[in-house]
Amino acid sequence: MTRIKTMLAGVALAASLASGALAETTLNVHYPMPGFFKDVMDKISKKFMEENPGIRINFVSPSPTYEEGLQLILRQAGTAEMPDVTFVGLNRLRVVAEREISVDLKPFVAKDGNMAEQGFSDNILKLAQFGGQQAGLAFATSNPIMYYNADLFRRVGADPDRPPKTWDEVIAIASKIKTLGDGIQSIDFRWQGDDWMFSALLFGAGGTMLTPDEKKVAFDGPEGLAAVRLLDRMVKEGGMPVLTKSNGEQAFVAGKIGFAFQTTGALRNVINNVGEKFDLRTAPIPLLSPEKGRLPTGGNAAVMLTKDPAKQEAAWKFIKFAAGPYGASVVVPGTGYVPNNELAAKSSEYLGEFYQKNPLFKAGLEQMPKMIPWYAFPGSNGVKVTQTIVDNLSRVVEQKATPEEVLADAAREVQRLLPRQ
Repeated sequence: MTRIKTMLAGVALAASLASGALAETTLNVHYPMPGFFKDVMDKISKKFMEENPGIRINFVSPSPTYEEGLQLILRQAGTAEMPDVTFVGLNRLRVVAEREISVDLKPFVAKDGNMAEQGFSDNILKLAQFGGQQAGLAFATSNPIMYYNADLFRRVGADPDRPPKTWDEVIAIASKIKTLGDGIQSIDFRWQGDDWMFSALLFGAGGTMLTPDEKKVAFDGPEGLAAVRLLDRMVKEGGMPVLTKSNGEQAFVAGKIGFAFQTTGALRNVINNVGEKFDLRTAPIPLLSPEKGRLPTGGNAAVMLTKDPAKQEAAWKFIKFAAGPYGASVVVPGTGYVPNNELAAKSSEYLGEFYQKNPLFKAGLEQMPKMIPWYAFPGSNGVKVTQTIVDNLSRVVEQKATPEEVLADAAREVQRLLPRQ
């Protein structure tokens, strides 16, 4: 009898342990751009699982870009392959919200009740709101900055301690750098891939993509023409070469390019890759209109996809943790993105002293008051619209068309892709 009781007790214990194991919730999480985010995601998930032992984070294969990440989610929507949580480019949140792929986080925000105390101000929450929905929580936010090679500045008689504040000054220095020879190039302006850096020029001139009612193209006005003409000047006067994204990155970190204009989110990678090769500096990007000019907010938001109520509670915990002060304290130093959580930016526990010790990161921080949302085009052709803009910009960079021709063609093609009213 004693032996039977012992066996039964063992069975009960095993059942209890098995029940506990089954109680663990596994979240399948997808993210884009592993070159920027792999180390960051690994660190955040490790800390989260330490603090939440009942939840396991399983990362599925990341996507190389925001666009490819969006296409993956659109294909997987409603299938068993769709992850529980994903990270979507801020300009593509509109797509997943309007198609009701993402879960509206408003009820979770309301239930939480103290989001502002956790560093999520109304302005921060608005970065991931569309159509009355809280489509996600902003995870990594960025703005475009100027990277420059101080050694090349000195070689052409420019003062690296006084970075250019206007595009005229940039082009003047670039035109001198291009004469140095030995494979040295002047400018790498990151126009490829999406419309973000075009937005930087357009918004920097005070322009907008569409009219307020979103029925007509607006980027073909004076501000848009000024933006495309500036890109043309970078080529004609500044000597900017035709480079792929990867070739531009490699040439700059090798010390072969004077200026690079791209996201502050790439800063940590640039610092690591430059090493001791040259004196790297950063500064705010010039604006065509210092008074009216604004800058697009790049980056992504953590988005809930799972419709399973049990998983939703776990997903909300992870999303809030990743986008919260600890997540920001990992994202900023690990990438260069600006803090998307006010508590992280102010508290000495997180990033309060970081910027004093790391001056290269200050350029993006200084530009935060100029940040406005990265425009999300309406309708189902957002990706095609973006590609249309990029394809037309390439004609300017390759000197195959004038700025006026390119702007007119881009406007006509984009107008055709907008939803019919």
